[in-house]
Order: sequence, then structure tokens, then C-alpha cells
Amino acid sequence: MFDIIFWILAAVTVCAALAVVILRDVFRAALSLVLLFLTIAGIYITLYADFLAVVQILIYVGAISVLIIVAIMLTREVWHGNPSGKLRIPALVVSLLLLGTMVFTVISTKWETSGEPPQQPTTAAIGASLFGEGGFILPVEITAVLLLAAVLGAIVLIREK
Repeated sequence: MFDIIFWILAAVTVCAALAVVILRDVFRAALSLVLLFLTIAGIYITLYADFLAVVQILIYVGAISVLIIVAIMLTREVWHGNPSGKLRIPALVVSLLLLGTMVFTVISTKWETSGEPPQQPTTAAIGASLFGEGGFILPVEITAVLLLAAVLGAIVLIREK
């Protein structure tokens, strides 16, 4: 059952990613990005990675997508669509280099996988290792401060116009 749901979500994810790139209307592309983030969270659920699914929904869907949509709504040039495409060739070259790097990494990495899903939810164990004794509370706090600074910087940039 999860295999069928996984493949359906994977197909919707690819379609949403293509819509983000292809659509000329920036607002619709942002909504496609939200759909992309939600389907990725669904894929995490089918892979028994409940913590990653929650993080995906909270951070990407809840924070980053809303920030992108608010920034688009506050921008006056939304109705003009995407730029004319002057940077298509450099973007294509960078994309091909990135694709080659990713394919090389996937092929050259020895993946160790387990055939059985975890017996218990992994959220509590990950939370304990992150925030428990000897955890990573300081890097998490530093990341939160950096994200807050980025949001404040975006607000300041928008207010100047």
C-alpha cells in the first residue's frame, strides 16, 4: 500500500517541481512550491521518517512558503511574470553541473539500507539526541537566530521600497 502511495506522491512531486520551473506566473509557481513541499512530507511519511515529515511541514510549508508568498504579494512586479530569460544559458550550465555532481554522488556512495521499517516512532529518539545531554542545542539556537536575522533583513528590504 505504501509503495503505491509513494509512487503517486513521487509523480506529483516531479510535476510540482516542473510547475515551479515552467510557470511564468510567480504566485502560481509559489503555490506549486507549497505542493512540492507537502508531497515531500508525504514521501517522508511513507518512508517512516516521521520527524523529517514534521520538520518539512513546520519549516518549509509553514515558514518558508508563507514568507515567499508574502514577499511575492508585497512585490509590485508580480504581474509582469518571470524575467525575460537572459540567464538561461548560464543557468542551464550550472544546472547540468549540479545534476552531474548529484548523479556522481548517488552512484559512488555505498548506501546502507534496512529492509525493515523502524518499530517505534523516531521523533522522540531524534529529539533526545538533539536536545538531550551532549546534544546539539547550541547549533540549533544559532540557526534560529540566523533565520530570525534573515526574516528581519527581508522585512527591512521590503520596507525601503
